[in-house]
Amino acid sequence: MEGFAFVLYNSNMGTIPATSSIQVFNLFGESGDLPDVVHCETIAARSVLHDWSFAAHRHARLHQVLMIARGGGEATLDGRVHALKPMQIVNVPVGHVHGFRFEPGVTQGWVLTIAAEILDEALLASEGLRGALSQSAVVRGTPQIRATMKQIFAEHAARNFGRAHLLRALSATVIGLVARELVRESHGAGAVESDLFRRFEALLEEHHLKRWSVADYADALSVTPTHLNRITRAATGDTASHLILNRLIREARRNLAYTNLPVSTIAYALGFDDPAYFSRVYAAATGLSPRAFREQVHGGE
Repeated sequence: MEGFAFVLYNSNMGTIPATSSIQVFNLFGESGDLPDVVHCETIAARSVLHDWSFAAHRHARLHQVLMIARGGGEATLDGRVHALKPMQIVNVPVGHVHGFRFEPGVTQGWVLTIAAEILDEALLASEGLRGALSQSAVVRGTPQIRATMKQIFAEHAARNFGRAHLLRALSATVIGLVARELVRESHGAGAVESDLFRRFEALLEEHHLKRWSVADYADALSVTPTHLNRITRAATGDTASHLILNRLIREARRNLAYTNLPVSTIAYALGFDDPAYFSRVYAAATGLSPRAFREQVHGGE
């Protein structure tokens, strides 16, 4: 992964004033976050550089799972403060605002970060995991999750043959186990809304290449567009239209990174009639043109 800068947190981050906008960071950098399957880092390795405290921020296209092994502190997830103790899991979905304060010099644990595009490969809409994983939460960890996290970190560091395959499989296992704990600890309240969001996600996976509008999804779910937006905001903090766009962008990024298809072919496959318009939409969403993104991913080759 030489040539790609790892930027988990802004090194100048302090406490963000109430009037400031939430800062957005990507672990691998906004344009270079796809070359590896996952990123692994211990809590202590990063925290010691930042006085064990991270102000509120979010990751635009990254899902994180933290596991506390020793010590503790506090996690702030979408404005709510949660106490952290050993053998707890913190689930941080894509785009959710979060911050941390760990016990200095005491807290130990692991941070597993997965690009949204990789997560898309592992989650089948019909299985319902995506809806469970879409909530920011602190839940009970298990010995099985701990053991699998340790396996991931060992495999990530070793760089042996079959590494990428094993990392995908192990990460999918962790995600499944975390989703199981999230469902186990969730309450009955909001079950109808959660089911509606899961149905929306299933439809999004099925129809995102058809360029359905918010109204199309709302009609399929027998709700109004306003109600659908209310549901998606409650589940992810984002609008339905933005989730629809992000799903298309993730598909585009995966094709740009992992295939040699021309940009025009990718644009047509994603339902765009005009490749130039697709390039403008992509650049507005990511800050890079499709060609520039592909060049950075492949190191300018």
